[in-house]
Amino acid sequence: MAADKAANAVTNGLSKVPQVTLGFWIVKILATTVGETGGDALSMTLKLGYAVSSLIFLGFFCITLAAQITSKRFHPVFYWAVVVATTTVGTTTSDYLDRTLGLGYVKSSMMLFCGVIAVLVVWHFTTGKIAFDHITTRENEIFYWVTILVSNTLGTALGDFVATSAGLGFERGALVFAGLIALVAAAHFFTNLPKSVLFWAAYVLTRPLGATLGDTLTKPHEEGGLALGRITSSLAIAAAMVVLVAVMSRRERVQAS
Repeated sequence: MAADKAANAVTNGLSKVPQVTLGFWIVKILATTVGETGGDALSMTLKLGYAVSSLIFLGFFCITLAAQITSKRFHPVFYWAVVVATTTVGTTTSDYLDRTLGLGYVKSSMMLFCGVIAVLVVWHFTTGKIAFDHITTRENEIFYWVTILVSNTLGTALGDFVATSAGLGFERGALVFAGLIALVAAAHFFTNLPKSVLFWAAYVLTRPLGATLGDTLTKPHEEGGLALGRITSSLAIAAAMVVLVAVMSRRERVQAS
């Protein structure tokens, strides 16, 4: 048993991404929520606009991605910083496409959905598989992050479409996406569908869930929100993320020792 534990520790140590656990998904939902509130804080509360905010967050994404890729091992701070960067730049970029360019939620969602599928197809064609829980090569890591960037941009448009265009509102929109995630989880446990397909389906769905949750927290009362304030909400959610990531990291170190 000790030998197996040591072997697993070595294998996991080579991977540049965390283990996919319940804690992983909770942190992911927090990251997507803070991406919505943080993106809106810059573009709307601070009135920088969607284009300027997108450029700022794109710079943040490039910096965090460089730190993640050049790291020789999985580092939770680098990893989750990139995830947050993809959600913030995804929020402002999607809003820019939907509102500034006037594409609307339907057209932008369809375009970005095709983008996600295209990246996954090219990834599978190039490497022979679509990885998600064991990323050890630079090639797989680049495909991994491009998929996340496009999927988080898609999720923003999809969340806005369900909440606004479909007329469900933010709270009911969040319930819809939570229900879809539950169905994917059930498929994981009770079907033989490819785990990579289910992972990326859940990954895409957590983004609109976070978007609708973020809007529920920050939108004015007349729009169905709680009007808690974008900057305050972003700081509170980010603090919760930091605490949970620290607890998870400590637990993983204890289990590995």
